[in-house]
Amino acid sequence: MATIGGSPAVESLIETALRDRDHDGTIRWNAIATLHERGDLETFTAARRLCAGETAAERMLGVDVIGGLPFADRSLTLLRFMAAGEDDCMVLYSVLIAFGHLRDRRALSSVIALSEHTDPGVRYGAAYALPNIIGSPPDPAGLATLRRLTDDSDDDVADWARLGLALATGHEIEDLGEPEGRERVPGASAGGEVEDVRRQILDP
Repeated sequence: MATIGGSPAVESLIETALRDRDHDGTIRWNAIATLHERGDLETFTAARRLCAGETAAERMLGVDVIGGLPFADRSLTLLRFMAAGEDDCMVLYSVLIAFGHLRDRRALSSVIALSEHTDPGVRYGAAYALPNIIGSPPDPAGLATLRRLTDDSDDDVADWARLGLALATGHEIEDLGEPEGRERVPGASAGGEVEDVRRQILDP
């Protein structure tokens, strides 16, 4: 495991999260939520070190923690670096969810690039992130990417992209029903409009 550093409290929470092998596991996300509540530089530093970990589980945890901390400038620099260089699809998925949580338009180019990834889970993460970072008025390139994703071969990706496009353009949202596959974005709480409009359609 990566050398984390930090107080025993932070180290204990990280070790607890890593012991839960289920990415969506309650124990894992309870530990992450507690780290988010701390919201301090010590927690960010420990998470940043995890992002350089040898295992995908470490890097994914680091990203999931960073996505909920109030250090947008530092977080975006790190996450954009990982978006360009990471090979593991689940880590890339977490990077995209973190982009969505941070709601910063500066992530747009990274998300657009990953929207063309061969893995549908990564494209799903891009479809989730885009409506949160597309800005107001919506960025034309971001809108074009959402429109392209509405025709994605993966139904979950296309469904989320249609929702995001509807929110971004103010169009009425058709009743898409619940997806059978990726039923939610693990650990996500989509900010702003995405959280307010028909959460039952594609509840993260």
